[in-house]
Amino acid sequence: MDEWPAVAVVGAGAVGCYFGGMLAQAGAPVTLIGRPAHMEAIGGGGLVVEKAAGCQRIPVRATSDMAGVHGSQVVLFSVKTVDTETAARQMGPFLSPGATVLSLQNGVDNVDRIYAATGLRAVPVAVYVAVSMSAPGRLKHAGRGDLVMGHRRGWPPLSELEPLAGMFKKAGIPCKISNAIEAELWAKMAINCAYNAISALTRARYGSIIGFEPLCEIMRRVIAESVAVARAEGVALDDPELVEATFRLGEAMSGALSSMAQDIGRGRATEIDSLNGYVSRRGSALGIPTPANDTLSALMKLLGNAGVPRPV
Repeated sequence: MDEWPAVAVVGAGAVGCYFGGMLAQAGAPVTLIGRPAHMEAIGGGGLVVEKAAGCQRIPVRATSDMAGVHGSQVVLFSVKTVDTETAARQMGPFLSPGATVLSLQNGVDNVDRIYAATGLRAVPVAVYVAVSMSAPGRLKHAGRGDLVMGHRRGWPPLSELEPLAGMFKKAGIPCKISNAIEAELWAKMAINCAYNAISALTRARYGSIIGFEPLCEIMRRVIAESVAVARAEGVALDDPELVEATFRLGEAMSGALSSMAQDIGRGRATEIDSLNGYVSRRGSALGIPTPANDTLSALMKLLGNAGVPRPV
């Protein structure tokens, strides 16, 4: 991709701001679309990105109006999974013909839900990054920042994704194209199932979690259940390899607090139904016991229903 395409980020929270900000910093014309408080702060003073090496201020267009999508050739769709259908329908009327939508979301079924709601074939992307919004317009990066993209079986050929991967790489974002994106999404979800709810329930960061053996054993059970359900769905995953990858990620992102913990801290709805809850539901439908995922899902729903915001 020799010239930068126009990029819109729908759902410019922490993940959307990170990747949109990286593209904007590299020279891409980017429009962030998100919550008014963040967009007003970014529009007035730029996106502030805190990294270990220091702070950067990135000028980038920001709006809370979905009409900001108009004219964009690439859309990074990074809304919370609870908002997938609603945001997709709101976005639809403003999409330019031929625009490519990339789903940078947790879970495994977002592109199917987008398609069911709008008829749009979005590109599924597995995201690995530890980021949080520390204040309006201010992003804190704690680790990684890479992507894996692919197409559902029977959807357009992988070669169509090469310019998009090139766009990210040009901005310094590692991006791999996978011919088994379902396995990538399930692997990422299993890792999320292992960390997110535990981090939210205990307020612990990843390094502390993997440093406590009783929790490590629970994480192994969560992953084993997730792998069993994935295999029953026709997605081949390797249990020992995934466990190893999960603990490696905890070491690489030891300072990370899960997005679910951040949601609880801000009194917002969590994505539990797209993570442990999804494994639990599919396991029940397929006759596969998932007690560890069942327990974490139930505890998270109780915590969320308590409705008591806790400081992050």
